[in-house]
Amino acid sequence: MIAGRDRKPSTTGGDPQLPRAFFDRPVLDVAPDLLGHVLVRTTSEGRMRLRITEVEAYAGDADPGSHAYRGRTQRNASMFGPPGHAYVYFIYGMWFSLNLVCGPEGQASGVLIRAGEVLEGVEQARNRRPKASRDTELAKGPARLATALAVDRELNGTDLCARDPAAPLGILDGAAEATGPAATTRSGPRTGVGGDGAHFPWRFWLADDPTVSPYRAHKPRNRRGSLDAGPSSP
Repeated sequence: MIAGRDRKPSTTGGDPQLPRAFFDRPVLDVAPDLLGHVLVRTTSEGRMRLRITEVEAYAGDADPGSHAYRGRTQRNASMFGPPGHAYVYFIYGMWFSLNLVCGPEGQASGVLIRAGEVLEGVEQARNRRPKASRDTELAKGPARLATALAVDRELNGTDLCARDPAAPLGILDGAAEATGPAATTRSGPRTGVGGDGAHFPWRFWLADDPTVSPYRAHKPRNRRGSLDAGPSSP
């Protein structure tokens, strides 16, 4: 059993959620361990569930690719909060990205949820992503994922460990409803990250999963880039 991943029953009688101790660990431990877990998004239209298939780790002031590398700002303040909370940011004035804060309070590390498979609430996702040609593309990339799940800045700072069935976000404990054999985890450079952090192998994904987004090296882009293009680091 991995420390911090002990199963705890929900006090609400609903699905058990990951305890805060799961997130209160080094980001490079939390990030790959999130693969295969199910993110729950509760909207006014009903519940959605997404199997996490791709993530990226960002290590605060130790990581040139992190939003928190140069310290605390109004924009990144949620990253410095307690573990197990959401950090949602807006990029290029167009798209949102969902990140999960981890590690001790004040250290500002986080995991970007890059991609996943929509297990429940597919119709909601299709309505928000009408240009997706197939369901595997509904949440294929961080901006697409945020759009499909109706994630915006109103969710910034949300507690994912509240154990409230009406909470807007949560991560379920236990294995996901995976299809087929258990996938192998891969790692490599983070998408769209340049500079000194470009080659950190801190992107983790489930091998051969069709929902994983394609890797793109960093290239300077304008505000009219493609949906999942450009730097995505928290």
